Amino acid sequence: MARVLDGAAIAAAIKGEVAEEVKALAKQGIRPGLAAVLVGHVPASEIYVASKVKTCGELGLCSDLITPPDTVTTEEMLDLVLALNNREDVDGILIQLPLPKHVEAKFLLDSVSPDKDVDGFHPVNAGKLQAGRPALAPCTPAGVIEILKRSGLPIIGQHAVVVGRSDIVGKPVSMLLLHENATVTICHSKTRDLGAITRQADILVAAIGRPGFIKPEMVKPGATIIDVGINRITTREEFDQFFAGDSKREAAFAKRGSTIVGDVHPKAFELAGAYTPVPGGVGPLTIAMLMANTVRAAKLRRGL
Repeated sequence: MARVLDGAAIAAAIKGEVAEEVKALAKQGIRPGLAAVLVGHVPASEIYVASKVKTCGELGLCSDLITPPDTVTTEEMLDLVLALNNREDVDGILIQLPLPKHVEAKFLLDSVSPDKDVDGFHPVNAGKLQAGRPALAPCTPAGVIEILKRSGLPIIGQHAVVVGRSDIVGKPVSMLLLHENATVTICHSKTRDLGAITRQADILVAAIGRPGFIKPEMVKPGATIIDVGINRITTREEFDQFFAGDSKREAAFAKRGSTIVGDVHPKAFELAGAYTPVPGGVGPLTIAMLMANTVRAAKLRRGL
């Protein structure tokens, strides 16, 4: 039977370590600070940012929630980011996406000081990551590596296949796996005979943003599957496609009118040696690694 990798438990362990680091820094008069910028009123973003701010408080970090209206201009946002860059009490800057369409998101993300870029999106940090130099790595990819390491799963010499080439997950997780001495193949929606490649994977990372895209016939028996996808399904047809006969999911779907499925078809997990469930797998690691990045940024900025 496949081993379920408990992302929530691993995230809790990382948060515990972060809290201890924060206590140690406090003895030196340092309190890491995270500034979260949330534009307008997007319910999902509000919930997510509230969780980040709450976690800061639980771990002893300082947090500053800044909420410009959705009418804010790119120029006004740029002034805000530049002010945060200059604040000594701010070690990490988080700009919650998505931003309103009239705001130039990429321009703003690039304006964040690289040493405060706790999301790891800045081109400078991306370049350092590729070069194997100390950098702030994107939170979700860093969480994937933590899951593998803390679960005692081998990475060295393993063939890792990453399905997805985004700047946020696919590319950085490929670099991180390469730095851990895995042999890495990057695939995407235009890859020919994708299944022939994914069936070679000892570690299969699905990050393509399509519900149930990785089917059972695309998985090597015994592989470790890391499902990064979070896709909300709302129709009965979709539900039956992925969860027919799952009474627990059925009850939740009937109550909420929706449920979550990853980029891997649930039936594919039956072939795995180990896998991350959705929800409860990679997801919890993202906030934990954000907290770890904020503490790391505080240390790097002070030469510690």
